[in-house]
Amino acid sequence: MIKILDGTKETVSFEENSYLLCYDNVDYEEYPIHWHTPIEVLMPTEGKYTIYCADTRYDLRVNDVLIIGPGVLHRMNAESGRRIIFQCGMTLLNTFSEFESFFSFRSAILITPEEYPEIHEEVSKLMIGIRDEYFSNAPLKDAAICSMLLKILVMVNRSYTEKPDRFPDIKPTKQIEYIEKFMKVCDHINAHCTEDLSLDSVAETAGFSKFHFSRLFKEFAGVPFYKYLNGRRIDYAEKLLMDPNINVMEVASRSGFNSLSAFMRMFKIIKGCTPTEFRNLYERKN
Repeated sequence: MIKILDGTKETVSFEENSYLLCYDNVDYEEYPIHWHTPIEVLMPTEGKYTIYCADTRYDLRVNDVLIIGPGVLHRMNAESGRRIIFQCGMTLLNTFSEFESFFSFRSAILITPEEYPEIHEEVSKLMIGIRDEYFSNAPLKDAAICSMLLKILVMVNRSYTEKPDRFPDIKPTKQIEYIEKFMKVCDHINAHCTEDLSLDSVAETAGFSKFHFSRLFKEFAGVPFYKYLNGRRIDYAEKLLMDPNINVMEVASRSGFNSLSAFMRMFKIIKGCTPTEFRNLYERKN
C-alpha cells in the first residue's frame, strides 16, 4: 500500500485534484516505520490490527477507530483481516485553525466503546460512510466525505477535551474551569514555542506550582510538558526547512533550540531522519 517511501517519509499519492485517499484493505503485509503529512484514520471491519505510533502500541478490534496525526512515526503489523485506511491531506483541514491544537494534544487517539462510549458507535458508522462514499460514483462525494471527517474530528475533539474525568483529582465543579485553562495554556505554547519557554515560567503564568502544573498538564495533553513543547518546535522547524535559503543552524535557533546538537537529536527522535535528510526529501518531491 505504501507506494512512495524515501527513508521513513511516505509521499501519499492522491488522485488528481483530490486530497482524499481510502483503502478497503485486506493485505497481509507489514508496513515499516514511516510518517506522512496527511492524517490517517484506520478502522478494522474484520479481524484485528496492531499499530505502533511513537512509543505506544494500539491493538484495534473490529470498529475501533485510530486517528493518527500528521508527521507521526508509525508502523503496522502484518495481520489477516479487513480494515478501512483513510488519509486526508492537511490542506483541507488547515483552514480551521482549531485543528492545530487538536493534533498537538496526542500523536494518536484511539476511539473504543470503553473509552468513548458516547461517540464510538456514531464514529464507526461515519467511517463506513466514508468508505462507501469514496468507492461510489455519487456527485460531490469529496464534499460528503469531508463533512463526515469533520464531524468525526469535532466529536472526538469535544469528547477528548471535555471528559469529566480529564483531571481525576479535581472536583467535578472545577473540571470545566481547568479544561478551559489548559486549552489556553496549549494555545500559548503553540504561539510562543520558539521562545525561551520553561516549565517553571509557564506554570507560573498559569498560576500553579511547577510540580502541580506538570502533573495536570500531562493529564490534559496526554504527554509531558517538554515533549509537547519539543513537538511544536519541530513542527515549526519543518516549515523553515522547506526554505533552502535558511541553513540548518539558523533553523535550530529560530525554532527555539539552544544548540544544533539538541535540535538534530530531537528532530531525529520525532521524525526518524535528520533535518538535512528531511530537506532533501522535500526538495526531491518538489
